[in-house]
Amino acid sequence: MSDGANRHAVIGNTENFWQHSTQNGFDLTHPSSPSASRVAHSLNITATTTPIAVDPAKTALVIIDMQNFFLSESFGRTRGAGHAACDALLTHAIPAARKAGVQIIWLNWGLTENDVSTMPPAVKRAFGFEAHADSNDSLIAGEEYFKEHPSGIGVDKFGDKRHKGGHKMLENGKDGRIYKGLGSQCGNVTLPSGKTVDAGCLLMRDTWNASLYPPLDEAYQQGLKSKRPDVWIHKNRMSGMWGAATDCQKYLDREGIRTLLFTGVNTDQCVSGTLTDSFSKGYDCILLSDGCGTTSPQYATECIEYNAARTWGFVASCENFAAGVHEMLNES
Repeated sequence: MSDGANRHAVIGNTENFWQHSTQNGFDLTHPSSPSASRVAHSLNITATTTPIAVDPAKTALVIIDMQNFFLSESFGRTRGAGHAACDALLTHAIPAARKAGVQIIWLNWGLTENDVSTMPPAVKRAFGFEAHADSNDSLIAGEEYFKEHPSGIGVDKFGDKRHKGGHKMLENGKDGRIYKGLGSQCGNVTLPSGKTVDAGCLLMRDTWNASLYPPLDEAYQQGLKSKRPDVWIHKNRMSGMWGAATDCQKYLDREGIRTLLFTGVNTDQCVSGTLTDSFSKGYDCILLSDGCGTTSPQYATECIEYNAARTWGFVASCENFAAGVHEMLNES
């Protein structure tokens, strides 16, 4: 139980610190020193565990993997948590970020041929893989083992021809087709308009399947014209912040961005992977929970939200974020 006394603390180091008071919660604005004046126009957000304050100029809204492969009905995706997250982003988070001058980053799968050829087996397996009948396997040798073959069949992460569960995003909901893994041909898909398009190779750059889901692509195109233009950054793992340095990390450091608002799909995979790597690298991590979605069971989301709120950083909603922006602008 609180003793009613107001206490103040500085947490971190001279290069990267937060301030905390029992009266106002956590200050994540990153002034030059603990004694420096508070940021003139800080953004206050009501998180699930505590109030927090951030500097819009040092903050980014990170939108992860809201791509056609994961959301489009052309891949048989029925409306689910990812689409609800799309609604929250379009209604609250994206307009609020634009008004506040918060940078918007679209962090998406976007593989190159080199990425696919050097991808480790654990990552490849997560997206299914290609198998061969014993009678055909004898015809393949050397580096040909690692290439896609017409005689090969797509199997899920357990080696089964029919999806056994665990990741509904890896099969086509219309016919149960399982793809042959990252970089493999997705074939043609039919758009809601009736038009047929080549979906391209799975999660490769500049393909239809790796393009943004249309409602969000429209928001991205609008964002390219904003005062602080949106940026698109490719990633080649579930995490966009893995390893010594990624394109995303280089961009954040170059722009002086310290606070990250995480959204996208899937909550317990690419979103949480990027968040936890960012946490380990010293960024401020805020999960906007209703701006995220997953096809995994509810307990997976609960686990991520619990740890995000109590260990890795903070949890808020897109609506909380928008309310904070509204309050900031009305006070200025």
